[in-house]
Amino acid sequence: MDSPPDRLASRGDAVLQSTEELVSTLAKPTFTQSSRNLTTNTTAVEILSIGPNTSLTGVSQLMTSNVSVDIDLLGIARNNNGSASVVVIVYKRMHEVLNASHFKKEDSGATATMMSNVVSITLPNTHIKTLPQPINIRMKHLKNVSVQDKRWCVYWKVSSWIQDGCRVSATNSSHTTCSCDHLSTFALIMTVDDNLKSDPVMSILNTILVLIGLLFLTLAVMTFALCRWNPRVSNVARLNLCVCLLLAHSLFLLTQNFIRRIRAHQVLCSVLAGVLHFLFLSSFVWMFIEAVMLFLSVRKLRQVKPSERVWLQWKVTVPIGYGFALIIVGVSAGVNPEGHGSEKCWLVEGFKWSFLGPVCFLLVVNTILFVIILITIQSTLKGVRSDVSKVKYTRVLLFKLTVQFLILGCPWLLGMGAATSRVLEVLFLFLASQQGTAIFLIHCLLNTEVRCQYRKWWQRFGLSSKQPESGTGTGSGTGTGSISLTQQPSRDT
Repeated sequence: MDSPPDRLASRGDAVLQSTEELVSTLAKPTFTQSSRNLTTNTTAVEILSIGPNTSLTGVSQLMTSNVSVDIDLLGIARNNNGSASVVVIVYKRMHEVLNASHFKKEDSGATATMMSNVVSITLPNTHIKTLPQPINIRMKHLKNVSVQDKRWCVYWKVSSWIQDGCRVSATNSSHTTCSCDHLSTFALIMTVDDNLKSDPVMSILNTILVLIGLLFLTLAVMTFALCRWNPRVSNVARLNLCVCLLLAHSLFLLTQNFIRRIRAHQVLCSVLAGVLHFLFLSSFVWMFIEAVMLFLSVRKLRQVKPSERVWLQWKVTVPIGYGFALIIVGVSAGVNPEGHGSEKCWLVEGFKWSFLGPVCFLLVVNTILFVIILITIQSTLKGVRSDVSKVKYTRVLLFKLTVQFLILGCPWLLGMGAATSRVLEVLFLFLASQQGTAIFLIHCLLNTEVRCQYRKWWQRFGLSSKQPESGTGTGSGTGTGSISLTQQPSRDT
């Protein structure tokens, strides 16, 4: 037995068919052209017929009850011995029966609403109904809405509204024009993503944390670019990681704060989604490169001399850091051109694994490398004499390793369960946004050479009368890895 919504849809579909059959009988053949209109409490009808001797030129326009239709009736007539008729029926109450509940939304979290009257367009007494060019249907909204809300041009098929062959060609707050390559019964539906109605507290917290992270990312980029570094130190991975994170977080923050304005321009929304896809993927690749370099440094801890280089050359890391992400984004866009540009100007559902797949793989590898690094360092410290210097060194090292865990992006794995728990959501938001803070703290602020350089700049600009320290030290940034492991306490002899 049909459910109530199904029965309503069946009744509505029956009304559509009977009305079209009845109105089609009013279209009479003619040698020139003729038009008729009929208005009742529930429908508005406009009929246009042309014959071989018509004086009409160009595209024909029919207007009735706040709906206008542009159709190439002359082109249709040329395929039908010079004669053709078109009927436009506007149903004033049918949108309450064939409502938006019959529309299959792409996003289950969105709310759909009917935004126009239901409009049927038919070609009675016409054998070849192929359209020479798409028709344009301009419909007035049932209520004025923001231009940023998502609209869908749909047509009725058996028991549901679908959008194949129809698209929005123009829109404003009061009207929308649909372009369709076939004739049927049409309507306009608006969807609003309920997920976009975010918690204002979380939104403010997100903005504050991201801005703090961006500040320290900017300071880190300036430091890596302007400071004179020990020749044994390679900051290529860290500098590129900071640049990618800085651009990605900045663009993401701007996109989400102006999402409704950006979403009104689908091309711009898709482009931004593609750029974000590339920047975040590149960031994770650079995190992986940083993890590999740290692993190589720690593995050779006991054998490598202080002057020996163990890092990867920039000619190798730069193509890997950006090429891997570029290939994935390019292939993804080629396989599914409509995969970029969801309601949130990100990846559409079912396409997110083009991002999550590589990211999960890189994060798992980083986590494994980090565990190996911890085991290697622990075994190394066993040979160090147990005294006050070892205890102090161990505490500093543990702190640096904890922060390094954040720099390598391992906490991003928390994002998998962030949607299920507010605590996890806040923790993930904090850790993911503060990678720049961690990089600046470990590789800049706790680096003796960098602090000395800061003091020189401070004095140069007249901000301090204190002279910089004479020694440069070897600080936390003098090793080839992210953590200085060359200044260990003396070993037992």
